[in-house]
Amino acid sequence: MKFLGMNFSCVFGALSNGKFPDKDCLLPFVSKLLGYCIVAASTTVKFPQILKILKHRSVKGLSVVGFELEVVGYTIALAYCLHKGLPFSAYGELVFLLIQAIILVTIIYYFSQHVGTKTWIKALLYCAVAPTILAGQIDPILFEALYASQHAIFFFAKVPQIWQNYNNKSTGQLSFLTYLMNFGASIGRVFTSIQEKAPTSVVMGSARGIVMNGTILSQIIIYQKLRAKKGEKNE
Repeated sequence: MKFLGMNFSCVFGALSNGKFPDKDCLLPFVSKLLGYCIVAASTTVKFPQILKILKHRSVKGLSVVGFELEVVGYTIALAYCLHKGLPFSAYGELVFLLIQAIILVTIIYYFSQHVGTKTWIKALLYCAVAPTILAGQIDPILFEALYASQHAIFFFAKVPQIWQNYNNKSTGQLSFLTYLMNFGASIGRVFTSIQEKAPTSVVMGSARGIVMNGTILSQIIIYQKLRAKKGEKNE
């Protein structure tokens, strides 16, 4: 019996006979199950960050450019996975991450002190180009080059935030829960991408996510401890 690409009869058949499922049976099952768990978790992964901004009505310590680049990166990554025909369990979270990233950038714009003409031009340009990319209506060679560039886009989306955190010795309104979920999802995606035989570039993207999200997560933990110690000294 198969459901959503998961072979239940293979796994439960072996267990009912008192045997542990074979690797060729168990790994694909675990990969699919983990993939769908990541997709399910992704539906709310950025909500803690969104709610934190709304609660404090502040975007202090947040890199606007970084969040804008995330939207571009998610768009390219989603378009590529759709173009390659990968199973939904291997990329589904990108749909929800893109939607939440757009909402997040909109909220950041709203609470930012200066939103000028340049910001509106960037927003309109994205709205004009994104549908074409998501529909895959570009030259295949250009598509490959575009996907290769999204690794750099995601890298530079995180670097300004990491550098800003380092300079401020604070992570401002960054959400610990959001980055913890991102970090965990990146680890899971390395496994599922390898198991689903996704392109090497997809696997490398997940590995990059581990490093970048792990770095910011470490900064949140370290700087929160430093702030707590300062608070104790002041008392």
